[in-house]
Amino acid sequence: MQKKSTLKTEEVKNHIVNWLTDYATKAKVNGFVVGISGGVDSAVTSTLCALTGFPTLCVEMPIHQAESHVSRGREHIEQLKKRFDTVSNIETNLTSVFEMFKSLVPAGENEIKYNLSLANTRARLRMTTLYYHGGINGLIVAGTGNKIEDFGVGFYTKYGDGGVDVSPIADLMKSEVFQLAAHLGVPNAILNAAPTDGLFGDNRSDEEQLGASYDELEWAMAQSDAGRQKSEFSGRELEVFEIYTRLNFVNQHKMNPIPVCEIPLSLKIVT
Repeated sequence: MQKKSTLKTEEVKNHIVNWLTDYATKAKVNGFVVGISGGVDSAVTSTLCALTGFPTLCVEMPIHQAESHVSRGREHIEQLKKRFDTVSNIETNLTSVFEMFKSLVPAGENEIKYNLSLANTRARLRMTTLYYHGGINGLIVAGTGNKIEDFGVGFYTKYGDGGVDVSPIADLMKSEVFQLAAHLGVPNAILNAAPTDGLFGDNRSDEEQLGASYDELEWAMAQSDAGRQKSEFSGRELEVFEIYTRLNFVNQHKMNPIPVCEIPLSLKIVT
């Protein structure tokens, strides 16, 4: 598999910070709100937002969260608040809201679909919460999705963590996000943790869910973009390439615009 690219971290940092600053200035908003998960993507995104000098609100939204996720997120927030006077934080514990929702809807007969629907519900409750905090404070929601998740395998929740106003790191591969994180001084506890979406209330990693590591999936994305076919691979490379192409295909509904049924003018009565 191919070597990972080396990021010009200082230049990339400045580029994103300038982009965020320009957007916030033109949109005439007060600043940014970011959901903090204890993972590298939210740590990098919130740091970049803070570097703009605009107020940045870090929101913790636990739902039966693993203690390791909570502690990593809090360590990052405390570090960020020491570095930037414009950073503030708030916790909105959504566990009771989530449990109330579960009590009001049917469980369904398919356990896998039921658990996945609940996982996506967690993400959508958090999206709603971020927009609430953004609305009362005049802030825009900064997304934490990266390129391989958002445009490669679609590993996010539609109208959950995919529901944002701006996506500052969505053109960076996961490996590049880690490079930028190290440059930005993100805590080692986050840098060394296995990536996880935290949507199932346990410590299952992204790799366990996806069936491949992010490095492997980035390789497969590059091969697919180059027009290569699965007949060109064997062994683990073939396995990873098939995982990538399958996920990319089934998740196109997340990556493409919502289909609109256009009505022919001939079917409309003009008065």
